[in-house]
Amino acid sequence: MTFANGAGTPAVIVVMGVASSGKTSLGERLAERLGWPFRDADSFHPPANVAKMSSGIPLTDEDRKPWLAAIAAWIDELRTTGGKGIVTCSALKKAYRDVIVGNRPDVALVYLKGSRELIGQRMAARQHHFMPPALLDSQFATLEEPGADEKPLVVEVEASREAIVEQVVRELRLG
Repeated sequence: MTFANGAGTPAVIVVMGVASSGKTSLGERLAERLGWPFRDADSFHPPANVAKMSSGIPLTDEDRKPWLAAIAAWIDELRTTGGKGIVTCSALKKAYRDVIVGNRPDVALVYLKGSRELIGQRMAARQHHFMPPALLDSQFATLEEPGADEKPLVVEVEASREAIVEQVVRELRLG
């Protein structure tokens, strides 16, 4: 795979999946390993979105517009300045991915895929996160898995965290 920056590596990696699929863990580990800046998409949410989710109310597509625009702006800033970066984002719908990945050929999409049962167990074990486990069903109902046209790197979350990092590094030629 050759990316738009002329290299065999992406400028930006977007790690996507439902809540508790391991996005933040993977993003942090990749950032540490590669020395790239890392941002969790949660940090781009306006306060009104966090309040809604904390109350157990799913966000609407209208709620997500400023959030997705902020993520896309961060990605574009990195690309414009020649930087590298990693961002996690649920990116459940293709329309959302079109905003943050879109026609950016130097942005790689990594999809963390797992069963409802396994991810539900992980979510139930989490502490201090604003998204309650009751919203996981709405996440799976909303999820539009990325198609081949999006060229995702699909990673099964059943593997160990270390194995997942190694797979991403190997398949995106980051090592």
